[in-house]
Amino acid sequence: MALQTLVKISDVTNLSDARYCAGMGVEWLGFSMDTLSLEKFQEIRGWLAGVSIVGETGSADFSAIRELVERYQPDVVQIMHPELLPAAKTLGLPVILRIDLADGLPASPDGADYYLIDHSDPFAHLDVPTLNYLDPFAFRYPTLIGFGLNVMNVKEVLKQIPFKGIALTGGEETRPGYKDFGEMMDMLELLEED
Repeated sequence: MALQTLVKISDVTNLSDARYCAGMGVEWLGFSMDTLSLEKFQEIRGWLAGVSIVGETGSADFSAIRELVERYQPDVVQIMHPELLPAAKTLGLPVILRIDLADGLPASPDGADYYLIDHSDPFAHLDVPTLNYLDPFAFRYPTLIGFGLNVMNVKEVLKQIPFKGIALTGGEETRPGYKDFGEMMDMLELLEED
């Protein structure tokens, strides 16, 4: 299965999300190295093939990040602090820098392989001024958009702005093996190649 754009699923916590998304052709599955136990991470990862694993961290301490990467051994690392980009590049892995748009775009973020633009306000949306603000950044840097998307606007947003892909967030299972994929499923099905 192939999708029309790159897709990253952030904060995966269960095997249901992981297997469904891998089967749908998602490029990256992100797991929080800060909160998901190593045992649970390894259990889920053991069931996956054909998808890159992103180790996500919000740590501002590079030595802690290096230790997490050594323990979890992801394929890609995602950080939140632009000042750590030079050090993160020494890990020998592709680096995604997660940017909270509430803080604005960094002036010169050179160094990451991808930039994931998210928003700490759960009600933030992609209106015309926001898209105009993001357009020059997405034109210059490989950018994933991680907020304000829904089945009604995702194709139009991807047509208007040169984003390399989108980022969605995983959810909780109702009980082991039972999951309502809801809007994530609708979005991935909409993005399937014809």
